[in-house]
Amino acid sequence: MHTLLDNVFWHALSGPQAHCAVGSATARRFAPGFSPIVGFADPAQPDFAALAPHCQPGDRFYCDGWTGAAPAGWQIEVASTMYKMVWDGPLPPADEGLDAKLLDASHVAEAMELATLTRPGPFGPRTLELGRYVGCFEGGQLIAMAGERTQAGRYREVSGICTHPDHQGRGLARRLTARVVRHMLLQGETPFLHVMRDNVGAHALYQRMGFRDHRESVIRVVVFGG
Repeated sequence: MHTLLDNVFWHALSGPQAHCAVGSATARRFAPGFSPIVGFADPAQPDFAALAPHCQPGDRFYCDGWTGAAPAGWQIEVASTMYKMVWDGPLPPADEGLDAKLLDASHVAEAMELATLTRPGPFGPRTLELGRYVGCFEGGQLIAMAGERTQAGRYREVSGICTHPDHQGRGLARRLTARVVRHMLLQGETPFLHVMRDNVGAHALYQRMGFRDHRESVIRVVVFGG
């Protein structure tokens, strides 16, 4: 039932978001400028050789579900695990009190600054083009955001969830996430997200909101030409 979700990056990069990707029949990555994520047709035996022609020395990528040794020409920089979580709750109510606006190309610099500060996961200057992102502003500054990243079949990923450290504790990330989830559900999509195993607070928050654990999978950051 969850075969798409179990190798979701590949199914996104070779499917609905192939126009945002480069690669081959066995290995694909988001094109430069998008989120630095790779996907393999066979994640148990990833074809890094097929990916190499589409990379530059020093490129770093997030790689899901692969546990082997580093192939020639690549280094493993980070190795951890993350939870894939799928929405299993009711439709969140409309939150008319949340002052949020759609983000577009004019917000790229602010979104990148916030993502660099808070590190919500792989984020690039063109990530906002992958879906519908919403953000909260205060004093003209982007202080929180959330949006849509990968898509495979009916599954749509909630991603880029973050709040500026000076504005945490106000529930902004939760409310933005609920707004993104509501929009997806109304479109007939099934929301899912990823959260690092050691991010205990966020994991618990997502469970309270209505997400449930689908599986825990290996996540690595790999470097080409290292």
